[in-house]
Amino acid sequence: MNVRTKHVLFWILGAALIVTAAAVVVIPLRHRKPLVLRGAVTVKNSDTRKEVPVADVVVSVSDDVAVGAAKSDASGYFTLTLPPHVRRGHSITLKFRHPEYLPLDQPDFVGDKLYVSHLTPLPRPPMAAATGPETTVSNTKVRYAIKNFTIMSVGSATTTFQVVNTGDVPCQGRQPCSPDGKWKASIASAALDAGAGNEYRNARVSCIAGPCPFTKVETDGFSGGGQKITVSARDWSDTATFLMEAEVFHPMVSEIVHESYPVVFGPTLNFTLPSDAEGICIEADLNRETIIFPLGPNLFLSWATCNTRVNPDRTKVYSCELKPGFRFP
Repeated sequence: MNVRTKHVLFWILGAALIVTAAAVVVIPLRHRKPLVLRGAVTVKNSDTRKEVPVADVVVSVSDDVAVGAAKSDASGYFTLTLPPHVRRGHSITLKFRHPEYLPLDQPDFVGDKLYVSHLTPLPRPPMAAATGPETTVSNTKVRYAIKNFTIMSVGSATTTFQVVNTGDVPCQGRQPCSPDGKWKASIASAALDAGAGNEYRNARVSCIAGPCPFTKVETDGFSGGGQKITVSARDWSDTATFLMEAEVFHPMVSEIVHESYPVVFGPTLNFTLPSDAEGICIEADLNRETIIFPLGPNLFLSWATCNTRVNPDRTKVYSCELKPGFRFP
């Protein structure tokens, strides 16, 4: 092997080692799982009971970390996925923006932690000169209705039917036959109708006469209940008699009105309701005059600004903050 050939081989081996080393470095980076920041945003207040969640806050990270922005949900929760090259200990600045709160730039670092931040509401514009004393809102309570489903037993129903057949007749391939295909069989059906607004429950079918061991229920249109139920049966011996029975029920829907008492922290009224609550109203005394205020889908109240969020269990959390000119006692 001459000198030139050796140089070429050494050059090829060196290039291969460099490529292999680069692959060892690049491949782990490419497949490294990115870190995810998780946090929550609340209102800043010295009273922790008034640190209510803030929704729709735009959360981003300092410009040196290329990552998209996120928004907090109704509970104030947010997540931010970092690029794969950003690891624990990396310095960052979390930025929080919301049109109703002062902007917040929070220096921090990437770590195994929960990022909880508190926003300061923007100062309210000065109130116009009051034309009279503030209106006192007192004795507040929440009314809502929940549908109550009940059923009333209204009787029972029975019917009999026969499967007419002659036993010991070979089938010879002429359907219907016995399950093993040996004997001639017959199939018969029956049906019951509970009538509009009613339904059958606990339906059952039994062979009550004849050579029952040589019969079987062919189709089951009864065990699931309902307004109409059906059954068909197969018999491959002599004629057999079947009985179908069921209880008849009448479902009824009624509304039960409930009342609950909200909790007041400062100028904010807080309460929770079941997911199926309907017809929500707030009853309150305004300067000692009792008034009922329907809380429609737009959550409008003349004396408060309300918002809501949904918990994981589908219950709803309501928060109503008094408007200028109103106060709680």
